[in-house]
Amino acid sequence: MKDAGIRIRVEKDLREAFVAVCQEEDRRASDVLREFMQTYVQRHQIGQGDLFVGSARRSPHKRKAT
Repeated sequence: MKDAGIRIRVEKDLREAFVAVCQEEDRRASDVLREFMQTYVQRHQIGQGDLFVGSARRSPHKRKAT
């Protein structure tokens, strides 16, 4: 059951490239993101949370709670 949403801001070029790849694969962008989130959570739960080993990652920015 889908009952919550996430809104993110990304660079326009990145969004366009992502949507284009999804269309090439005949997949909806939301389904691809949902699948990524499920995989990320599952891997984290079994101790393999870093899906980005070997790739460049930005350090997480902590936001102050308001």
